[in-house]
Amino acid sequence: MIKVLIADNHPIVRLGIRQVLESSSEIEVIADVSTTEELFNTLKTVTPDVVILEMDIPEINGIATLRKMKLEFPDIKTLMYSGQSEDVYALSTIRAGAFGYLSKTADLDYIVSAVKKVSEGNMFITNELAQRLAFDEGTQKPRRFFRKLSSREVEVLKLLASGKRNKEVAEGLNLNEKTVSTYKARLMKKLNVDNLVDLLQQAKALELY
Repeated sequence: MIKVLIADNHPIVRLGIRQVLESSSEIEVIADVSTTEELFNTLKTVTPDVVILEMDIPEINGIATLRKMKLEFPDIKTLMYSGQSEDVYALSTIRAGAFGYLSKTADLDYIVSAVKKVSEGNMFITNELAQRLAFDEGTQKPRRFFRKLSSREVEVLKLLASGKRNKEVAEGLNLNEKTVSTYKARLMKKLNVDNLVDLLQQAKALELY
């Protein structure tokens, strides 16, 4: 029997996931929590095989929670799920130690199969996401999918990711500010984001800082 803990701040969502999982004779939901404080308190008393963790759970963000879990409860496997952009956040969560990532828009059937796969110590992402990330199933490591960026674009992205303003990036690369703005626009288009926050999140996902 696979023991599961659900961590999500929405009661209806927790109930829905519980009902889907318990339709399988191989899965038992042993607890559900609404905050990270509840999560860590509960993990002191129960030992699930898999934690289904919502990215935007209150108090500590999902990736920070995941890292803390890896330190304090290294044997527990985590399946992250979220309504956030898969392209941006899935790779970040896997890099932080998650065994899988599931979008809230995914088919319900994926939940059961994802829990089973993760419980066995295998990586889970949807086929659609795997194709978009050019995920290498053989090594369980993503290819350098930022290969579509030019070397100068990578340099600009690295500097932006380190907290540099346009003017500082321009000075560092001996460019003018208008050129840096042009590079920034190209980066957003190539990495499929429309704001600076998501662009910097992509930089994290690409391990640029």
